[in-house]
Amino acid sequence: MVTINGEEKNAAGKTVSEYLEEAGYQANRVVVERNLEILPRGEYPRAVLKDGDILEIVGFVGGG
Repeated sequence: MVTINGEEKNAAGKTVSEYLEEAGYQANRVVVERNLEILPRGEYPRAVLKDGDILEIVGFVGGG
């Protein structure tokens, strides 16, 4: 299991890109922290999630 934004998810074995797409996130509008380190956007397609990983996904919203 992978903890994502405080919730246990069955996402082990997926890449960060795959998870973001399945969960409906736009990769260019979020920042992903994995195990307390910011994951560079270019790593999303190669970063495979493992049991015990902790992800925080923060989205950006515009406004005025």
